[in-house]
Amino acid sequence: MIYFSVFLSLTLCAQNLNEDTTGKDHKYMPEITVVGLGSKSDIQQLPEIVGTSIYAGKKNALIVMDNVKGNVVTNTMRQVMAKVAGIHVWESDGSGIQIGISARGLSPNRSWEFNVRQNGYDIAADPYGYPEAYYNPQLQAVQRIEIIRGHGSLQYGPQFGGMVNYILRNGSEINKPFQVEMQQTAGSFGMINTYNAIGGETKKFHYYAYFDHRSADGWRENSKYFTNSGFGTFTWRLNNKLSLTAEVMKNHINSRQPGGHTDASFAADPKKSYRSRNWMDIEWLTTALIANYRFDEDHKLNVKLFNVQGDRNSVGYIRAITVADTINQATGQYNNRTVDIDNYRNFGVEARYLGDYQLFGASHSFSGGLRYYRGNTYRYRDGLGTTGIDYDVNRVNPIWPKDIDYHTNNIAAFAENIFRISDKFIVIPGIRYEWISAKATGINGYTNGNPVYLQNQERDRAFLLAGIGSEYHVSPGTEIYANITQAYRPMQFADLTAPPTTNEIDPNLKDASGYNADLGYRGRVGSFLYFDVSAYYLQYNNRIGTISQQRADGSFYNLTTNVGNSTSKGFEGVVEFNPVKAFYPSGKWGDVSVFASYGYTDARFGDFQVVQKVGTDLVKTNLENKRVENAPLNILRTGLTYNFKSFSFTGQLSHVDKAFADANNTEKPTANGQNGIIPAYTITDLTASYVFNKHVNLKAGVNNVTNQMYFTRRAGGYPGPGLLPSDGRNFFVSLGLLF
Repeated sequence: MIYFSVFLSLTLCAQNLNEDTTGKDHKYMPEITVVGLGSKSDIQQLPEIVGTSIYAGKKNALIVMDNVKGNVVTNTMRQVMAKVAGIHVWESDGSGIQIGISARGLSPNRSWEFNVRQNGYDIAADPYGYPEAYYNPQLQAVQRIEIIRGHGSLQYGPQFGGMVNYILRNGSEINKPFQVEMQQTAGSFGMINTYNAIGGETKKFHYYAYFDHRSADGWRENSKYFTNSGFGTFTWRLNNKLSLTAEVMKNHINSRQPGGHTDASFAADPKKSYRSRNWMDIEWLTTALIANYRFDEDHKLNVKLFNVQGDRNSVGYIRAITVADTINQATGQYNNRTVDIDNYRNFGVEARYLGDYQLFGASHSFSGGLRYYRGNTYRYRDGLGTTGIDYDVNRVNPIWPKDIDYHTNNIAAFAENIFRISDKFIVIPGIRYEWISAKATGINGYTNGNPVYLQNQERDRAFLLAGIGSEYHVSPGTEIYANITQAYRPMQFADLTAPPTTNEIDPNLKDASGYNADLGYRGRVGSFLYFDVSAYYLQYNNRIGTISQQRADGSFYNLTTNVGNSTSKGFEGVVEFNPVKAFYPSGKWGDVSVFASYGYTDARFGDFQVVQKVGTDLVKTNLENKRVENAPLNILRTGLTYNFKSFSFTGQLSHVDKAFADANNTEKPTANGQNGIIPAYTITDLTASYVFNKHVNLKAGVNNVTNQMYFTRRAGGYPGPGLLPSDGRNFFVSLGLLF
């Protein structure tokens, strides 16, 4: 069954953008607001309360997309999140289709250490068993992005990295029956993008719909792609207490994947491709129905039903990049490709309540919620595909060597409370109850023509998470905040699928668990200074891995078990300063703002056992004190923006330290390019815009101005294998129209 919904946007009103939203007079943000109007800032701090959610005491950031000075058309996340300190971005997909972000030494793989949401609900393949975000919204269609770290685990469930919520444009700023928006963009490598939307409102109704298309040939050989996305939302205000909103989004992505490099081939020609027959095709449908009921000014209820139907198809020649994909001399054709297909069929419902109450002469706020989620993943792997070149998931053999069904059920309940101890000091304790059931059944290969069935794996568990946050308001616009909160990461589907002939699963296998802690100082001073500086500590226990073991009969097998822990600690800070507004508030020649965001991450393994089979022996080692893979020590992004009347110019610089691609901290690159150092890199981007009037605007930019040849990722499988180059210099020009 398909459900429809909209997420009713909740954030800073235009008139509140320069007011204190964290002071003693707490505020509820209204359901539909104009975001960023009258302000040129792209980074904000979330208020204490937004809708039915509590953000007080949490490390958070709000990105206002209309004010981002960068290339949002191709989802260039190093520019979009430039002012969110410590965000690590994988830039291995120049199309921007596959967004990979992380923080605090966690893996950026399709953002799977974040709880990724769109309009407040899950959009990943399965947030409990396979949390990869194959679909991400086109950022041109996003109104704002909420990022919560650490303490957010109480409200949003399984994650160590935090929560990222993409809030789509819904026309909330429209105040007439009909309006048309268009944004037309052209760029390097044949890139074209068209965004077209209509919207309007009456006394009882509000609607908005858009269609977005983007396509390009890509910077590298064999890297063309297209993406089509359509979205519609309709809100019916039944009375002054109840509103119903319906929403549907359909997205289709098709991309040709150029494959990976060895270090030698990357040095010779990064743009060259050694795979011409690899493709990925993704179709994603999200639907939801939302009800908002306001009992009175201080008590409200939000109920959201949501549905995700996703299909992830890939076909290609996926052997190591050192094995050439050439014509087979015996057959006169290419070798058969491998076909992999996933179908995701998920449904969920969340109900959240928020209300104020009086106790000991002070007003306090309570937020509580219930959640039910059901996920079904149908996985078909290693199909014998055709010998062709174009996208084609037909098979020459109808049998799927791997045919597995995964099922997830989750029931959760949470409660958080803001206790206002004084006019300046608040404390926010919270708890979350989780019950999870995960089941895997099916065929995991064939032996002598006979199917090999999975071991019977069904894991049910229940537990409590707890945490506490606090804020002390030093001044009307600044505050000290601190929190410590438990978090967990459920065992993945891959952890439940062990071939019984070669592998075993530890019957006592546990979910990864640990906690996040933050201590920081943040706020805004007048209209010229914004800052958020903090230290953090992340403990990641019961990490799951595979080790080799030997049976009593002398045979060897691989055991999936909890192998150890890691610790991340560091600093995250951002400062944005406008010297003109500070010293010359009536400057006639425009104003200048400068920013710097810096993340320091010391992520290392603790007691982490590794057992490998070497010949006929088992060799035991420990990774203690080795650096966690894909965890750069330093990430610095800085930039300057000059505004003069309707003209704006921005220059940004992004520097990311070297990182290791594997837990063994391999220095010398392997022959296949899959392990070794990921070198440090520094990228410069320029963007300019001009607003002619309220109907017409023009924007242009150059990414990677100095044409640096660099890479951010080494992959062991799709979309590699091998090291994956990032794009060289490219440009875009965009014309916006509003009627």
